[in-house]
Amino acid sequence: MRRFEGRTAVITGGGSGIGKASALRLAEEGANVVVVDLDREAGEQAAKEVGGRYVAADVTDGDQVAAAFAEANRDYGSVDVAFNNAGISPPDDDSILETGLDAWRRVQEVNLTSVYLCCKHALPYMREQGRGSIVNTASFVATMGAATSQISYTASKGGVLALSRELGVQFAREGIRVNALSPGPVNTPLLKELFAKDPERAQRRLVHVPFGRFAEPEEIAAAVAFLASDDASFITASNFLVDGGISGAYVTPL
Repeated sequence: MRRFEGRTAVITGGGSGIGKASALRLAEEGANVVVVDLDREAGEQAAKEVGGRYVAADVTDGDQVAAAFAEANRDYGSVDVAFNNAGISPPDDDSILETGLDAWRRVQEVNLTSVYLCCKHALPYMREQGRGSIVNTASFVATMGAATSQISYTASKGGVLALSRELGVQFAREGIRVNALSPGPVNTPLLKELFAKDPERAQRRLVHVPFGRFAEPEEIAAAVAFLASDDASFITASNFLVDGGISGAYVTPL
């Protein structure tokens, strides 16, 4: 399929994990890909692999985010897709009883404020074009509660979900779709690092997945490509769950 021929996709956190898998998928389908990442080595490598551009940016800095979208538009002539995916899940974000204010604020800035900034600076280009698709990475924890809490992460993803819904409604009649993508646990370096330090935490999560495994980044990238494409032309303001059935499960198979 070449659903993105002649279109430009800006992907934050595009140097690894879901972001890189999505960059590869959209590039395979013809997109001009702009990889935005704070990790220069990873970002440049991903951009090289997709034949696109790398832009170094701190996604919590409004000026840097604005410059990234301006560069994408200047180099390729449009901003058709914004996959606002950058996020963190640090170990000091834990139970509300343990998580300090600095950790809370850092996670909110990277996971939620960055999405606000990316939407804010992508939308003017899309409004001028009269079309565009924004996909914001939320999480299944925006829908479900967990006793093994990461309180700021969970709250930030709930904010992403609400923000996406609001923008999807607000800009629908201008030809712009905004959706929240809510993955379940994904086999990424971030998750591997978290669970390597706490195998019990990993097992407590895995038992709730009907498939009995975590998602692969490529499976999430396929959902990103669908939501970003014209195949999803009547989908906006939605919470698109790609969670392996977790949110629909009560008792899972043995």
